[in-house]
Amino acid sequence: MFLSNLMGFFSTDAAMDLGTANTLVFVKGRGIVLNEPSVVAVEKATGKVLAVGREAKLMLGRTPDEISAVRPLKDGVIADFEITEDLLREFIQRVQKHKFLYRPRIIICVPSGITEVEKRAVVDSAERAGARQVLLVPEPIAAAIGVGLPVDTPTGNMVVDIGGGTTEIAVIALNGIVTKTSIRVGGDEMDEAIVNYAKKAYNMLIGEQTAERIKIEIGSAFPLTEEMDMEIKGRDLVRGIPRTLRVSSVEIREALEEPVTAIVNALRESLERTPPELAADIVDRGIYLSGGGALLRGLDLLMREVTNLNVRVAQDPLTCVVLGAGKILEQLEDYEKVILRGHKD
Repeated sequence: MFLSNLMGFFSTDAAMDLGTANTLVFVKGRGIVLNEPSVVAVEKATGKVLAVGREAKLMLGRTPDEISAVRPLKDGVIADFEITEDLLREFIQRVQKHKFLYRPRIIICVPSGITEVEKRAVVDSAERAGARQVLLVPEPIAAAIGVGLPVDTPTGNMVVDIGGGTTEIAVIALNGIVTKTSIRVGGDEMDEAIVNYAKKAYNMLIGEQTAERIKIEIGSAFPLTEEMDMEIKGRDLVRGIPRTLRVSSVEIREALEEPVTAIVNALRESLERTPPELAADIVDRGIYLSGGGALLRGLDLLMREVTNLNVRVAQDPLTCVVLGAGKILEQLEDYEKVILRGHKD
């Protein structure tokens, strides 16, 4: 016990939202210290890591043949084991104060629909990257704690966490998930839908980063009071030369219809499976949206129209999950019940 406390004193224990699009790290006593894209640039011939995070993201779609810019997480889980390890090692080193003393304890948030094999991959990657102990917490519970909801009471709380690769919908009561729906649709699928729309409607090929910019600047899920438009650049698929055109928010809303409908249908399905007593609590308390996808204009209004319930976007949806995980880290004894079984010391 004494040794464990001593190690905790010297090491920088951290909580991590290991996301498909971005990774955020919360350090005990310091708050959020890192918010970087989950991207690694690697030299193909040697496997040497050239850049991690923001610097690597700038290389996406722009690298020569000998360099590969990779997003090692897909749909909220590890797709490339070795590169995820490189990513974690770099981020753990960046936030450590005493780099050579003791290995940190790390809490990592994972999708609620994660399999045992995927859990093991997360734990192994983090341990090999330098963690002495890895604890896993379901993302919806971390998001609910980050929003400030009382997860330990018998009252039902509903959270919809829309990340880059997954949408997690959960009803939480008494430190556990009562009903959950986890679909592998998120911000990435929205970007993909915009890329496909440009291809079909205009015979124009645009990059991932351009699609993301379009989504952020003029994307919406519900008619806007004032529609917008923007200029986009890409490659003409017929003539093979660069081209510029203007697209409107109405067109982008049409492009986003499929992923948005999938998220709304998952919410409806989750509500249908909610026990009546908890459903009554949700009528009173409403639904909370977190994650980067919650920032899509009008998504809360669309959900409100479909469910007739009060739908609120969390104050800072991008940081809810990591703030909740940070709170668990700082009050580990109080939140012991929310940690996934089978991966505790």
